[in-house]
Amino acid sequence: MKEQWRLLQTGFNTAFSNMAVDRAILVVNSEGKVPPTVRFYGWKPPAISIGYFQSLTDEINLDACKKLGVDYVRRITGGGAVFHDKELTYSIVISETHPAIPKNILKSYGRICNALIQGLTHLGISSTYSPINDILVNGKKISGNAQTRKERTVLQHGTILLDVDVDTMFSLLKVPNEKIKDKLIQDVKQRVTSLHYVLGKKIRFEEVAEALKVGFEEEFHVELIQGILTKEEKTLAAQFEKECFSTTHWNHRR
Repeated sequence: MKEQWRLLQTGFNTAFSNMAVDRAILVVNSEGKVPPTVRFYGWKPPAISIGYFQSLTDEINLDACKKLGVDYVRRITGGGAVFHDKELTYSIVISETHPAIPKNILKSYGRICNALIQGLTHLGISSTYSPINDILVNGKKISGNAQTRKERTVLQHGTILLDVDVDTMFSLLKVPNEKIKDKLIQDVKQRVTSLHYVLGKKIRFEEVAEALKVGFEEEFHVELIQGILTKEEKTLAAQFEKECFSTTHWNHRR
C-alpha cells in the first residue's frame, strides 16, 4: 500500500496569497495535522519574489512594477529575485523527519528536484539536476528552487518555466551597472530556457501539472490524492497575507 500524500491545485493567485498559503501549510504540517503536501500554482498578476535576505529596493525597480502592474513580495526562503509570469510553481511541505527527505540539505534538494526531472520526462524532456538548486535542459536553466526549514518541517518551492521574457524581467530588476545591461540580457538568454522553447510549441499549465504529479509519485513511491486547504490553513493564510506578505513592513524590512 503506497503512502498517500495530499495534492493541492490552487490555481492562479496574487503573490501575497501564494506565499501566505505556503507558510500556512508549513505551520499546519509542523503540527502533524496534514500529510506531506505538494501544491501547484500560478501567479496573477505577474510578480517578482525576492529572497528572505535580500533588499527590495536594491533588487527591484518599483516604478516599473507599478507601471506594468507587477506585484512584489518577500519569500520566507532564501535565494535571489525571481520574475513569476509564464510558469508553473510547485511547493512541497513535509516533515524534516520523514524518511523520504534526506537530512542533508543538498541531498534533499536533489531528491525533490528528481521528482521534477521525472515529471519532465513525461513531457518528452531530458533534464539534469545542477546543485545547489537548478534544473537544466541542454545546459540551460529551466527551473530554480529554494528551501527553508522551520519547526522541523521542510518547505521547498520552485518554478518550471513555461515561457520566458528576459527583456521584461530586466525592465523590472535593478542592474548594478546599466552599461553592461545589454550584455547581461544576452547572457541570460543564453543560459535560460523554457518548455515552449524546448518543445517548439506552447504547453498548457494543466498538462505540466499532470506530468509533475506523476513525477512526484514515481520519485517518492507515493500516491498524490487531490485535496483542499483545511479551514485552519485558510484562516492562517488570510492572516499571513494581511499581517505579513502584503505589508510594507515585511517587504521593505531590509
